[in-house]
Amino acid sequence: MHREELRAYLDSLLESARFKDYCPNGLQVEGRGEVRRVVCGVTASQAMLDAAVARDADAIVVHHGWFWRSDDPRVTGIRRRRLATALVHGLNLFAYHLPLDAHPDLGNNARLAHHLGWRTDGRFGDQDVGFLGTPGEVRSAEVLARRMETVLGRGVLLVGDGDRPVDRIAWCSGGAQGYFEAAIAAGADCYVSGEISEQTVHLARESGVPFIAAGHHATERYGVQALGEHLATVHGLECIYVEVDNPA
Repeated sequence: MHREELRAYLDSLLESARFKDYCPNGLQVEGRGEVRRVVCGVTASQAMLDAAVARDADAIVVHHGWFWRSDDPRVTGIRRRRLATALVHGLNLFAYHLPLDAHPDLGNNARLAHHLGWRTDGRFGDQDVGFLGTPGEVRSAEVLARRMETVLGRGVLLVGDGDRPVDRIAWCSGGAQGYFEAAIAAGADCYVSGEISEQTVHLARESGVPFIAAGHHATERYGVQALGEHLATVHGLECIYVEVDNPA
């Protein structure tokens, strides 16, 4: 598959043009023209780049790419090493941030719900990135948290009323603690995200709506996995998911 064909397909599939984001979505670094083998992962770290080189990949597809709005634009140090690895080895770097959070089937939030057995029936928050639904059966926030630990394979932090029954659940993967008030306004009995901030603790205690912080990386693994599987099925590409451990 040619690089430009893959770029057009991914941009269309994930509707990247409709999102206002903190980084450019799509092809961030241009590599070789033909793409046969793709390494997929959460973040375009040096470890991910090295894994792609070791597997003789033509492209990397990630959720967290480069060139964030607040970045120092100078190409030095870590940034130079990463970019040099991509350019020397002809790697194409594709990154999709909010588009991969929001996709109704392949996105991080959709796939997180799939793995946890939650049913989606609504959206909330800026650009409809947050998801609303039911946890499959009425259960307490504490039971939900323990179930998440089993599925995600890591500890989670539950703040607030763990005994509260959860009929309506809201979630947004990654660092979406800023959507907590919007989730409460949307009628959630519990809110799940990857990270928690100091002020979020007080909001959970005072609102009576518990907050579960399940890990930024852990809540954003499933979207890029599903996207890789999709590319393999639809386009016959060899797609390899690489897990670079991250406790945050």
